[in-house]
Amino acid sequence: MTANAAAGDPHPAYPVGLRLSGRRVVVIGGGQVAQRRLPALIATGADIVLVSPSATPSVEAMAEAGEIRWERRPYADGDLADAWYALVATGDPEANARASAEAERNRTWCVRSDDAEAATAWTPATGRSEGVTVAVLTGRDPRRSAAVRDAIVEGLRDGTLSAPHHRTRTPGVALVGGGPGDPDLITVRGRRLLAEADVVIADRLGPRDLLDELPPHVEVIDAAKIPYGRFMAQEAINHALIEHAKAGKAVVRLKGGDPFVFGRGMEEAEALAEAGIPCTVVPGISSSISVPGAAGIPVTHRGVAHEFTVVSGHVAPDDPRSLVDWTALAKLRGTLVLLMAVERIGAIAAALTAHGRSPETPVAVIQEGTTAAQRRVDATLATVADTVRAEEIRPPAVIVIGEVVTVGRGTGPAPRTTA
Repeated sequence: MTANAAAGDPHPAYPVGLRLSGRRVVVIGGGQVAQRRLPALIATGADIVLVSPSATPSVEAMAEAGEIRWERRPYADGDLADAWYALVATGDPEANARASAEAERNRTWCVRSDDAEAATAWTPATGRSEGVTVAVLTGRDPRRSAAVRDAIVEGLRDGTLSAPHHRTRTPGVALVGGGPGDPDLITVRGRRLLAEADVVIADRLGPRDLLDELPPHVEVIDAAKIPYGRFMAQEAINHALIEHAKAGKAVVRLKGGDPFVFGRGMEEAEALAEAGIPCTVVPGISSSISVPGAAGIPVTHRGVAHEFTVVSGHVAPDDPRSLVDWTALAKLRGTLVLLMAVERIGAIAAALTAHGRSPETPVAVIQEGTTAAQRRVDATLATVADTVRAEEIRPPAVIVIGEVVTVGRGTGPAPRTTA
């Protein structure tokens, strides 16, 4: 995809994509221009030779990694022999002019960083998104080129600019982590897959606002309302994913947080694999770290906590089904982050204090984190159960236990504190 907007230019540039894999490319000069341009040239698979007596540390690292060959000397006539493409970017105008003249004699496409008018090629503002390369030329206005490029790439990434696959689109299922609740916190890949979906099967904790943006032809299914019949709840969801995919649909399973953090995503991936359904996993931002962060709480902090542990609280500590070693957790000095623990926080706090954690350990409870309804309530292990009841905290909520709770005071929304 290329845009050429050189308004008023009687001879605008002719846009073309160069296939440089295995072909000789010469870069004259190892400064900031080379540092910016080299990664894209390396990505083409070109045989790149850098001619420069010195280079920036980043360019030097590319040479040390074997991505380019570096000849540590000034430019000399003949360096562009057999080159398909040249980038001339030294701080010496005379050397640049000689290299440009050689490129003209050799019929080598040549970009000059110091004099675009003397060049035979211009470098467009480029961007990439899922196999689409956007290249924008606006004549002598590189900032405008970059702005147009950014607008197009952002639209492709977030799905607001439609560029559906017509040849390579394959029916299947994408397990997409929707993040902690704020629709802006889904990954760009997750948002793009939503824009391309035929069917979306969504969890209650997924970013609901994103569903309103879907085209009218997209079938949206609330996972909580899938009829179970002879299936258990998770089996019914697996069955729905498989049936829609077998019908040739592109299916997105939209889950809250990350699909594999207490999300049963692996069970769905295994069911799809057993049924021979292609499955893509798109990681999401877990509420275990993002919600505390949104409330101004760092789960780790130098000199305070060098570790954090994420625990599911959906099973009480004294329940025989519990797989959590609360005795060991009580002895840790780092941060505890509890998910799905609102209803059992009293029993959890009692177990931690019974096994050695101080009753005065700070606790923060963040309800509906990252959304407009977010609120934070502070307490201690001794008071958190009463606080949750008095404040009528309801799921979804993330509970943070540890000294980091007091570190971030004043950086997030003001907490309502109950001691």
